[in-house]
Amino acid sequence: MEGYEMKPVKEHKRGRNVVYTCVKEGTDAKILRISFINDRSREDLLGELEYVRYLFEHGGSVSNVVSSQDGNLLEEITHNHHTFFVCLFEKAKGKMLVENHYRYREGVPLSEYYYNCGKVLGKLHELSKGYAPVHPRYSFFDKYNAEYIDKLIPNSLSLLKEKLLGLLKTLEGLDRNHESFGMIHFDYNDGNYFIDFDTGQITVYDFDNSCFGWYMFDLASIWGNGMGWIQSEPDTGKRKKFMEDYFERVLAGYRSETRLDHSLLNSLPLLIQANLMEGIIDAFEVMRNNGEEPECDEELSYYIKCLEDDILYFGFFHEVYSCEEPFKYEKRNM
Repeated sequence: MEGYEMKPVKEHKRGRNVVYTCVKEGTDAKILRISFINDRSREDLLGELEYVRYLFEHGGSVSNVVSSQDGNLLEEITHNHHTFFVCLFEKAKGKMLVENHYRYREGVPLSEYYYNCGKVLGKLHELSKGYAPVHPRYSFFDKYNAEYIDKLIPNSLSLLKEKLLGLLKTLEGLDRNHESFGMIHFDYNDGNYFIDFDTGQITVYDFDNSCFGWYMFDLASIWGNGMGWIQSEPDTGKRKKFMEDYFERVLAGYRSETRLDHSLLNSLPLLIQANLMEGIIDAFEVMRNNGEEPECDEELSYYIKCLEDDILYFGFFHEVYSCEEPFKYEKRNM
């Protein structure tokens, strides 16, 4: 990294790494990532990086991993009895939607963006179907299981625990065959890809949460991303119509790269609930990792309400939703 100017990337609430942008004249920018929380093993991290390298080498639109001078995807540094894992990526072309003030390409309809979101993900899933890992990542149920939920979620939220365990039991009944279950991104949203606003090309990064799961989980994440475009619309019917049209374009892009049986779409509401569960569990993990006492803000209280009351589709078409205060509910007293 000699000669590179390195600037820290602003951390975000759910972040678990220290990240730097590395710039040097005459060469492409890089992203340096330092993992310091001990919830990821060396094998876990290698599993992620090998998957990213595989996707890139087979035509997936991802930020490639850069090998170190010793030819390694991952380097391990011990300092003051603490282990740090360091890796380097090519910086994706373009920028995030939020950095472009949620404006898309000049003169181009947003429907192109929806289509491309599905297309890029479809390609990744198609490649996953042929992936044979050297260092396998964990599977969904390795992390999301009764023991972990019981340990993480406070006893004061007994109904939430009960609903989470019921959801897990239902998920256990889902098919896990070659066409429906494989390596997925598990956090596919507009904070984890850049858009080249000259061409519309999407480049995906941050496979930190990647695991073996249902391909429909990533599609359910895209469904949830679409709500932001229409969240201020007071008319429930219009919100519903928009989401139908939006997801139809996403699926058209997805199916241009990989097969998707119509029967798998029946699991969409269930996998949206699984996304909800992931978000709730992640919130409690962040509090635990930061050494904070568990508490529920208005957003977390909203998602817990949806899960406890079996409200589907993030409550987006339900009376619990307010377009004045989207995805917020009265704070839960712990």
